[in-house]
Amino acid sequence: MTDYYSPTVIQPLIPVAAMTPLERLLLENIFGAEPVGDDLYFYAEEGPVDFIVLSRAEIAEALAASNGIAGTAATYIAERLSRVAPEDAEIDFDLSRASTWERIFQEIVRRSPTLRYVTAITSFECSKMRADGFGGMAVLITADRIISKSTHDLIAEFLTETGLDAHHTHLPRSRGIVSLGRLSFVSDMDEGGGAPRRLADD
Repeated sequence: MTDYYSPTVIQPLIPVAAMTPLERLLLENIFGAEPVGDDLYFYAEEGPVDFIVLSRAEIAEALAASNGIAGTAATYIAERLSRVAPEDAEIDFDLSRASTWERIFQEIVRRSPTLRYVTAITSFECSKMRADGFGGMAVLITADRIISKSTHDLIAEFLTETGLDAHHTHLPRSRGIVSLGRLSFVSDMDEGGGAPRRLADD
């Protein structure tokens, strides 16, 4: 069995005061979170979590403490709650096809008087030395844009610069997606994609 990983670090540190309690609840379940003074350092040792389970009680508490601030977190939670039975005490959230955490960081940047941007640096790693298992991705999140570029994007650019792109057949591509053998990672954030994450196994 081959295991694929995408360890990720978020910079700079995110002020706790810049997040709503609901945003913090989601981000702390998607990433690991380490307190640093009045800030949080977000990271993922194996990759951002794309399936989380929250209790209805903690969701209700975070919603109430968020003072009705609208945004990705509130909208996503509300839509999910509308599709589950009122008696369900625990609620699962599938984030594998969404750009939830990227948009949450963007909204934090928009509201913050001190944060100008957030970056996500991801390394693509593999438990075996497979050609499709290694690389990386850099994502820049500003108030207005979410931009990303992978190492495979860079290779494609190098091939174009050297006039070899016509012979570029070892990394099949489609718009917005870098296809890496068994895995696909979103690469073009401006086209509505998400940050690098496993989309599908063959």
